[in-house]
Amino acid sequence: MKLLRYGAPGAEKPAMLDADGQIRDLSGHVSDIGGKDIDPAALAALAKLDPASLPLVSGTPRIGPCVTGTGKFICIGLNYADHAAESGMAVPPEPVIFMKATSAIVGPNDDLLIPRGSEKTDWEVELGVVIGKTAKYVSEADALDYVAGYCTVHDVSERAFQIERSGQWTKGKSCDTFGPIGPWLVTKDEIADPQNLNLWLKVNGETAQNGSTKTMVYGAAFLVSYLSQFMSLHPGDIISTGTPPGVGMGMKPPRYLKAGDIVELGIEGLGSQKQTTRADI
Repeated sequence: MKLLRYGAPGAEKPAMLDADGQIRDLSGHVSDIGGKDIDPAALAALAKLDPASLPLVSGTPRIGPCVTGTGKFICIGLNYADHAAESGMAVPPEPVIFMKATSAIVGPNDDLLIPRGSEKTDWEVELGVVIGKTAKYVSEADALDYVAGYCTVHDVSERAFQIERSGQWTKGKSCDTFGPIGPWLVTKDEIADPQNLNLWLKVNGETAQNGSTKTMVYGAAFLVSYLSQFMSLHPGDIISTGTPPGVGMGMKPPRYLKAGDIVELGIEGLGSQKQTTRADI
């Protein structure tokens, strides 16, 4: 299934995409897409529905974040060897973990705000893993049993805030609008292998990133298991698994986003995003 949320910010309604790509309202069956509504039993119940029997949503409504109620937005750094190289950093012996504030989460096509004082706002297309049931001390072999599905994530980054302003990376990752997710939460039964998906990102129509999850250092199952050794993962939590090469920081000379730029990105089977950048005044 491809689950989504549509409507004005803060008033989104749950929906699913039918076989023809039309939005079908799920309000009569679930309160939203998140928490208890994405546990295995709830997803199994939704899978039994005939999409054609659901109310058709007309027009082209705004698409909101594909999951609500996210308690933790966990990011993995330097998880593609070639991206680590372009960043001038070594592949870490264990996953680099940092948090992105959940207040950064927005819809996949909402405007991307360049924060005040920013000179180095950068792009990163990433595979998002959405947790479906509480995971604590789980094995790698069982880890994907705790996953509800996958989504496209744009891990927007302000490199000066992240690297040059001392301390940890979180402040360069958590600005408002720096976490577009969606358009869909694609349930794991539709993704045969999360380690065999193409990722891409364009800036003003020019391809910047073109990679594959095949080259991830630490795969999705390992990351779920690894993180669960340090903290409980809860339904609706998102793991953003790192980015392939092609970020602005790695270009020669470096290139960063400015107001008016258009960023398009997507992942095979998980849908695409399109954001227009503007100054956060």
